[in-house]
Amino acid sequence: MPITTRAAVVESAGAPFTLSEVVLEDPAPHEAVVRLVAAGLCHTDLGVAGGGLPFPLPGVLGHEGAGVVEAVGSAVTGVAPGDHVVLSFTSCGDCRNCHGGHPAYCAAWLPLNLLGGRRADGTGTVSRDGEVLGGHFFGQSSFAERALVDERSLVKVDPDVPLASIAPLGCGVQTGVGAVWNVLKPTAGAAVVVLGAGAVGLSAVMAAALSPATTIIAVDRVAERLELARELGATHTVDAGRATLGEAVAEITGGQGADGVVETTGNTAVLRQGVDALAARGTLVVVGAPPFGSEVALDVNGLLGGKRVVGLTLGDSETQTFIPALVEMVKDGRLPLDRLIGVYPFADIERAVRDMTAGKTVKPVLVF
Repeated sequence: MPITTRAAVVESAGAPFTLSEVVLEDPAPHEAVVRLVAAGLCHTDLGVAGGGLPFPLPGVLGHEGAGVVEAVGSAVTGVAPGDHVVLSFTSCGDCRNCHGGHPAYCAAWLPLNLLGGRRADGTGTVSRDGEVLGGHFFGQSSFAERALVDERSLVKVDPDVPLASIAPLGCGVQTGVGAVWNVLKPTAGAAVVVLGAGAVGLSAVMAAALSPATTIIAVDRVAERLELARELGATHTVDAGRATLGEAVAEITGGQGADGVVETTGNTAVLRQGVDALAARGTLVVVGAPPFGSEVALDVNGLLGGKRVVGLTLGDSETQTFIPALVEMVKDGRLPLDRLIGVYPFADIERAVRDMTAGKTVKPVLVF
């Protein structure tokens, strides 16, 4: 039987999130019904709500869900009713990258997660008054009290860990951590620079602090964010409003430059500065996403010293192994996500949006 639930619906591009009664379809064979306990709010949600991507609206967003499985489709084997789960992105499971352990680069990633608003077969998952809404966002659409979730978005987790404390693992945190662990892979004594001290950037700082890197430089314009970065493991901070990035990195590293840079701001001018600040054979990971079609000019000769610029989606993580490991690190205190999180009742989603936009809260988490 279809399930009636309450969701935060975006009616049109630029409209606010408004609570509305919606209907979930019966779970398909590879889907589950999840009762949401918490859901992180991410800048990607705001970008889509603002019309930055052609996602069908009215629609239900949300892609950092965490909750309890209530029912499963006939072909689901990885979870059962009562299991605690973190929800992440979905993927086809059949393409070369999925088989190779890189589902974030699934051949069908964009339509399955960001653009389609429906299942791969074209059917909808959520409706209102008979009208099919945009749903299946990252295989979950978790801004709702209950969600119809794709099996490949489900990650079973330790039930002893409070779900509100780990909801952000589904996107922002695994992106920042994965940029460091899965791409940069710092060696002993490495210098890592993180451009932007938001949720993704601070997650990268925490990951670098758990690596053999000995110099960890956080860069931002907000003094409070820089202080938090120091508390989370940055050895140095740079106020981008007062210092030139290249000069500051050169001074801190004794003229060598950065072995690794994580660019989270989505600002192409900042990206260029980050590439210029790299040491020979250094790598910059592009995480921040500017508007589609954005380009950046690079000094080609400056790249000949073995510099690399690498794009990244969702930390290049294999979620079924990566997220449970992060949960364990949250549980034992090695990944202090609580320092980033501000908790809001689901009904206060618009206040959470305002606080995140204003920089008052690093990572809002809605609780149901």
